[in-house]
Amino acid sequence: MVFTGRSISMAGSFMSPVALAFGVLEITDSAAWLSAVTATAMVAMAATMLFGGGIADRYRRDAVLSLTSLGAGLTQAGVAVLLLTHQHPVLLLPLAASNGVFQGLTIPALRGIVSNLVAGRGLQRASSLLASARNTNRILGPATAGLLTASIGGGWAIAADAASFLLAAACFARISLPDRRPRAKDSPTMLADMAEGWRYFKSQQWIWSVTVAFAIFNATNRGVWQILGPVIANDTIGAAGWGLVLSAQGIGALLASVVLVKVTLTRRPMMPALSLMALAALPLVLLGAGANTFWLAGAALLTGVATEFFTVVWETVNYTHIPERLLSRVGAHDEFWGTLSFPLGQMSAPLLAAAFGTTAVAVIGGTVAATVMLLASLVPSLRRIEINHDDA
Repeated sequence: MVFTGRSISMAGSFMSPVALAFGVLEITDSAAWLSAVTATAMVAMAATMLFGGGIADRYRRDAVLSLTSLGAGLTQAGVAVLLLTHQHPVLLLPLAASNGVFQGLTIPALRGIVSNLVAGRGLQRASSLLASARNTNRILGPATAGLLTASIGGGWAIAADAASFLLAAACFARISLPDRRPRAKDSPTMLADMAEGWRYFKSQQWIWSVTVAFAIFNATNRGVWQILGPVIANDTIGAAGWGLVLSAQGIGALLASVVLVKVTLTRRPMMPALSLMALAALPLVLLGAGANTFWLAGAALLTGVATEFFTVVWETVNYTHIPERLLSRVGAHDEFWGTLSFPLGQMSAPLLAAAFGTTAVAVIGGTVAATVMLLASLVPSLRRIEINHDDA
């Protein structure tokens, strides 16, 4: 049920950005309003994520996922109604904030629930299966949203997204996990729970060193690949070539996740995973160097493989080495600090490009991203981490 529910909700989630973008533009014809709606959801999600970790480690994760999916479905249904009836876009802001809150509560619960359902060798397989579903939806979701938007409008595409969340809520409701609530007499406060999660996170160098490395990597990737990438591609390989490059990355990620369902990870997987992530920065360097579509697509395919390999390794290692009762709180910190740099990279890339040129920023950004991954791979505690494949 977790796999089914997560697959259904992911399908809607990958449809949502395309449908929302064109739906908002349809009623406003304003990029400013689109930016305001998406930024509102992002800020609300970030503001809620750490609190969501405390909730997911304190209460039943299946109940948390069921309620948050229900809430996300209802808020998306509200967005659909507003778009279909062409209401003033200011009414979208509270719904966008609510949806961001539900997403912020969902992410930590998802980080922890797999360990409640499987153990031992099943952890890697479960992570790989979920990754396969995610990558399949990453490829099909936007295309489906585009077709729905073009044929029946963005509002109806958002309505389909709402339905996916409601179906996911029904799937999660059919899961029955043990009640995790502490006894009243020895129950700490929620703030005490969250403080415990923070203390554990900062005490484990193998966790926070990866989080810091990805915060830097994500900033450069968001800035160079997502912001400067289309600008550079417009002058080199064109929009069609850029589309092929992005598709190659998605295909690489899907192939890696499918293979990892069957292939067993090495006993000490963190060093090869981080080393491979250094190669994931290669497309940024090639982009700045003016490489053609063939080389960029090949590098993007490698990036897809590398990032998905790392994702499965990282999730499996987390499930194996972090106490189950702390998984969601620690995962919330990993997600929060790793994504906090997104807007920094998106805002700084155009400014740096204007000052130093897009080529220099892309090449240097790629070099920095690769370097931080290699430095993280040298952390002794990371190199020593093992996965025991003999576990049941």
